[in-house]
Amino acid sequence: MKRYLLYIMMLVLPAFAKAQEKPLVIASASIFADMAENISGGLVEVASIVPIGGDPHIYEPTPGDVQLVTKADLILINGLTFEGWMSELIENSGSKAVVVRITEGIQPIESIKYKNSTDPHAWMDVKNGFTYIENIKNALSELDPDNADKYEFNYNIYRQQLEELDLEIQQAVQAIPEKQRVLITSHDAFRYYGKRYGIQVEAILGTSTDAEAQTSDIMRLNKVISENKVPAVFVETTVNPKLLKQIASDNQVAIGGALYSDSIGDKDSPAPTYLDMLKYNTKTIVDALSKEIIAEEEESDDETSSYWLYALLGVVLIGGFLLVARKMSA
Repeated sequence: MKRYLLYIMMLVLPAFAKAQEKPLVIASASIFADMAENISGGLVEVASIVPIGGDPHIYEPTPGDVQLVTKADLILINGLTFEGWMSELIENSGSKAVVVRITEGIQPIESIKYKNSTDPHAWMDVKNGFTYIENIKNALSELDPDNADKYEFNYNIYRQQLEELDLEIQQAVQAIPEKQRVLITSHDAFRYYGKRYGIQVEAILGTSTDAEAQTSDIMRLNKVISENKVPAVFVETTVNPKLLKQIASDNQVAIGGALYSDSIGDKDSPAPTYLDMLKYNTKTIVDALSKEIIAEEEESDDETSSYWLYALLGVVLIGGFLLVARKMSA
């Protein structure tokens, strides 16, 4: 009898344990993994292929990534030429997971230089973020229909937070003097951000970091900085800052800060989530691009004070000269 019960337990327990396992959702990059975490509310296991701080444009998958993708139930990708290596990784892994492109429904910005190429950094526009999280919510609901109402609830709360952030960014950018609303970065990751919030965006590299800067690119940035009196340029946390720092030095402008573009930061950083990333980036941009005009106003005030001081001294000297001349003539 005991042996019979033991046999039954050996059959039932593995099946029960498997039933208790959470679905595994894989995102290509940390930004999308964070979005999925917010909507899933812990009901699924979420992992990112590219680690925090990594550059998805040039990432090289590891054997561990192959194993992870093999076990996945759902895979979330950005598409739009962001992580081209992902298709090969999925194919080589033999994964049977459902693959969802979470930029579906977003109107991409087309490349000016390259035909049939698009800018993949659509998440930089918070309004596009609404589409990202809706696509993720729908994918989770199809994967796990028993918890669809919970995903819907979490989605609505998250969307409200994004709507508030979108308005917050629009208002914050107004503090930058209009002529100085020029954002210069290492690679062209902020085009959607600039289009949404009214900022001219310039960069050394194109939409991918897998390229080399040309002399013409450097000359173009030097001209933009000079013509617009740009007070600061910005490095990025996932891109080598050496060349941009040299441009800043050559033009005697400040490094406004390090922006998060293709990855969120770790838990100890000022940008551990997608929401925090956009808040931090906006504050950094606004603070740096607004400083010069303040300095100019202070300099102008100093010049005005000096002018009146010299004028007063001139009046005193002339008055003294006239007084002396009158006494001498008397």
